[in-house]
Amino acid sequence: MPGAPGGPRVLLRRLREVMAEPVAAQARLDRIVMLIAANMVSEVCSLYVMRSDEALELYATEGLNREAVHQTKLRSGEGLVGLIARSAEPLALSDAQSHSAFAYRPETGEEVYHGFLGVPVLRAGNTLGVLVVQNAAHRHYTEEEVEALQTTSMVLAEMIASGELRSLGEPGTETAARRPLQFRGVPLADGLGLGHVVLHEPRVVVKNLIASDIDHEIARLNAAIADVRSSIDEMLERGDIAHQGDHRDVLETFRMFANDQGWLRRLGDAVRTGITAEAAVERVQSDSRARMMRSTDPYFRERLHDLDDLANRLLRRLVGRDLIASHDALPENAILVARMMGPAALLDYDRSRLRGLVLEEGGETSHIAIVARALAIPVVSAVENASSVVETGDAIIVDGDTGDVQIRPPPDVEASYAGKARLRARRQEQYRRLRHLPSVTRDGVEIVLQLNAGLLVDLPHMAETGAAGIGLFRTELQFMIAERMPSAKDQQRLYADVLTAVGDRPVTFRSLDIGGDKLLPYMPRVDEENPAIGWRAIRIALDRPALLRIQARALLKATAGRELRLMFPMVATRTEFERARSLVEGEIEYLRRTGHPLPSQISLGAMVEVPSLLFDLDGIARSADFLSIGSNDLMQFLFAADRDNRLVSGRFDALSLPSLRALRLIADEAGKVGCPVTVCGELAGRPLEAMALIGLGYRRLSMSAAAIGPVKAMLLALEAYPLEALLAEALATGGDPAGESLRPALARFAADHAIPV
Repeated sequence: MPGAPGGPRVLLRRLREVMAEPVAAQARLDRIVMLIAANMVSEVCSLYVMRSDEALELYATEGLNREAVHQTKLRSGEGLVGLIARSAEPLALSDAQSHSAFAYRPETGEEVYHGFLGVPVLRAGNTLGVLVVQNAAHRHYTEEEVEALQTTSMVLAEMIASGELRSLGEPGTETAARRPLQFRGVPLADGLGLGHVVLHEPRVVVKNLIASDIDHEIARLNAAIADVRSSIDEMLERGDIAHQGDHRDVLETFRMFANDQGWLRRLGDAVRTGITAEAAVERVQSDSRARMMRSTDPYFRERLHDLDDLANRLLRRLVGRDLIASHDALPENAILVARMMGPAALLDYDRSRLRGLVLEEGGETSHIAIVARALAIPVVSAVENASSVVETGDAIIVDGDTGDVQIRPPPDVEASYAGKARLRARRQEQYRRLRHLPSVTRDGVEIVLQLNAGLLVDLPHMAETGAAGIGLFRTELQFMIAERMPSAKDQQRLYADVLTAVGDRPVTFRSLDIGGDKLLPYMPRVDEENPAIGWRAIRIALDRPALLRIQARALLKATAGRELRLMFPMVATRTEFERARSLVEGEIEYLRRTGHPLPSQISLGAMVEVPSLLFDLDGIARSADFLSIGSNDLMQFLFAADRDNRLVSGRFDALSLPSLRALRLIADEAGKVGCPVTVCGELAGRPLEAMALIGLGYRRLSMSAAAIGPVKAMLLALEAYPLEALLAEALATGGDPAGESLRPALARFAADHAIPV
């Protein structure tokens, strides 16, 4: 670099010294821009910081008029500085004033300067500001000079992100790095959480930026890359990775990136500017992230997470740090923020300190959502880029009712949510006071309210809610959070513990509902075009009968002396149910022959989820001891609308005429032969929908613990028979002429009769 002895390495060392000096923030900034100008042999060096209103404010300058500091402001996209901020790309010009985007600000005195080099100040791909050097001469800046300025901007990015500059800007403003943010995601588990961010996979903060030995850093980088490549190859060659499917696709993408010569060359070039291997990974990844975030090509945006993961793997090897948050050091009122995580990882955290969870990925019926509901933790998913815009310790609010996430909320917003939290707490207390009241409507119709569960952590909710029993115990959750297949003894122990915890109240166990989106980590993945209607649930059990036989034997032993209620999921034909019953009967006969005590009563049921059963209701109701409606699957199959696809999941209403007629048909046909029916899907847990179910004749509902209070409050205010008459007429005549959904009519009924829904 012309006239710059030592180049960027000397500059970085001097910057480190300045960062350690006990001086005020403005004095530190002034010293930094002076050092950069001298090192770059430029008459001007200026730092513009992005504010919360997306204006770029001049925070420090060497060479321009000092009076312009904190006075000059540019909009994002305005002038050359604004152009760099918007594009997140460096810009080098020999004659800045001839560029179409040049914006002259007379207070700066920059009209005499022609040479211009500006780089974005990036952190995790987000633009925090713009760093500029200018020369009076028509100067051509080299690639090495661009690299040097980009490297230097890393120091300023950490300074801005740390909040050190908060007091310097115009009163009432924040830097973009610390601005309040609001996101609308998808609510997965209701509730309201106010607390502070804990990153599930904390970013490695690279503190050692300056390399003392370039060759050593190159060797460290190459060794880390080789290590990552080796680990990816090993995973791909392992026998437990399917030859096709998403898992292999992800690893193949990792391998592609790990061998991309352009990416590797940029890493090496960054190290040669004088920074450490880990600083090079951070800088190159931030640049790549900025480009991919702004790309309109969906392929590149989808690959963003893959490249993030690969960079994190490299950083972990270079820094030698576990990227998973310490569960033991969890602060009070912790709200986890993660790209994605499994149910086992969530259960590792101290539940008494968790107040919420924010995910970038995850669907409403995902397993982590089920576990979070059991833990009474509000969850919001589909919050894009969440883990990149927060810092550990940031104030955050998670509204699991609406899907809103507030990051670094202003005081008035925080006060509003605090009020909402107090109101919610009072309402929950009102619901708790209802737990001892009989679940009977105003006109004397008894409604049995039961709990959906799947883990031992669900069971304390029995006493809290006054639930009459467990209408659905998801046995697959034990398999999903285990590192290996639970043994027969492990299963028997869990089932016995469940029965002990609930006392004399009934428990309905569901046999393994695996496959589709419920993958077991220790079982080979089956690649299917449409897994939701593929090889899953009872289909796996009948093709792999040992799974069902082992589970049935564990259940029979655990329930010795009391009733066993077991239902089979995803039953499509009466023949499937009869085959499953036969397998269980074989285990009963085995235990009888070997002298094991048996349950006092055995009831075997079928879940009505597949529409084909609607055309054999009389047969299945006579064959099964009871029926249970899985409304989640029934509705998605009825309307051919994937419940996890946001484009279609909200297109059809569960309170529309087709769905209500199907539900009425099930209730009527089962009632004719005296077969008990329970609704155990999400439909039963929403007050208005539960009200409709009661009006259709259902008397047994099973739901999450959080839903029991609101549903009970609804039914205590309800007169069931007038509602039955309303629904009977609507289903016969076609309902509301304005539309096929009865939701408006049901809402009017609730409002007219002061029913809380």
